[in-house]
Amino acid sequence: SSTSTPRVYNTHIIVNSDGELVSTYRKIHLFDVSIPSQNIHLVESKTTAPGTKLVVCDSPLGLLGLSTCYDMRFPEQYTRLRELGAQILLAPSAFTVPTGRAHWHTLLRCRAIENQCYVLAAAQFGVHNEKRSSYGHSIAVDPWGAVLADAGG
Repeated sequence: SSTSTPRVYNTHIIVNSDGELVSTYRKIHLFDVSIPSQNIHLVESKTTAPGTKLVVCDSPLGLLGLSTCYDMRFPEQYTRLRELGAQILLAPSAFTVPTGRAHWHTLLRCRAIENQCYVLAAAQFGVHNEKRSSYGHSIAVDPWGAVLADAGG
């Protein structure tokens, strides 16, 4: 409606070596969590609209399957990207520190193993404000789930 608050898309972009925008993916699964006892309220859907389309794009390395952060908790999305021809799954993220410690490596290794392809995940690191820090650990995982590189956090 005309009175609703406008929302943006959390968009994963691919730019080629000439600086041209060649692909965009709008994050489908939004991260909404509320833990009142810890005064934590992260509600992505307040300011962000969900995307609706899966995206696979060509690159010099092969076909890339695009995703973003919280999407990685939905294995069926990655299965579908693989069915669409993705050879490398990308998942740029900003996991919170507690969630990152508990799930980051496991989820990414699972997506690689389940789909028998490489997973590359760039990850924000550092303190954003007094209530929020990101875990870091940008990572590359091979199809057997072996961590090939981890940038730490």
